[in-house]
Amino acid sequence: MSLAVRDAGFGYGGVPVFAGLTFEAAPGEAVAVVGANGSGKSTLLRCLVGAEVLDSGSVLFDGAVLDESSASVRARLASLLDDADYFPDVSVVEHLRLLAWLHSSSVDVSVVVDELGLSAVADQLPPTLSSGQRHRLGLASCFVRPRSVLVLDEPEQRLDVAGRAWLRDRLLAEKAAGVAIVFASHDARLVEAVACRTVTL
Repeated sequence: MSLAVRDAGFGYGGVPVFAGLTFEAAPGEAVAVVGANGSGKSTLLRCLVGAEVLDSGSVLFDGAVLDESSASVRARLASLLDDADYFPDVSVVEHLRLLAWLHSSSVDVSVVVDELGLSAVADQLPPTLSSGQRHRLGLASCFVRPRSVLVLDEPEQRLDVAGRAWLRDRLLAEKAAGVAIVFASHDARLVEAVACRTVTL
């Protein structure tokens, strides 16, 4: 599955954030969105998953206009944006098991919990986690479910050196598995290692 934008434009109150953007992430490709803070990276990613609506142009999911409400789109598009939601009354591991069950995933949740360094807090409720732990939970939420397209907003944030190395290897593995990736990042090393090309805002 591919994710693409064609002549995309978006603004707030008549002030353009971006305009005329055209790019595509095909299966097995990663596109990095780069730029200064406030340049519109997060807004663009929100448009890619249907959380915001473009003022002009279109978002295409596997060649068809993205319908965020479509069950088939929801089943194949995994994302981590800056406003991730969690089930507040179930533990970290229960949250991930529930997501895996909802998506009929056969992933071993305990392996993902261990990979993300969440084993020590697996039985805690999400609201009790630190911001870094919640970010890792957001990443884990993407990796316990099936996906053919992955959209990530600064996935490296709050990760230490070892965590960033793990993230690099994981995204390379996602590409090798045929997943199309679009990610915003300030980490030049991650972009260089993972991205097939960049979009600058």
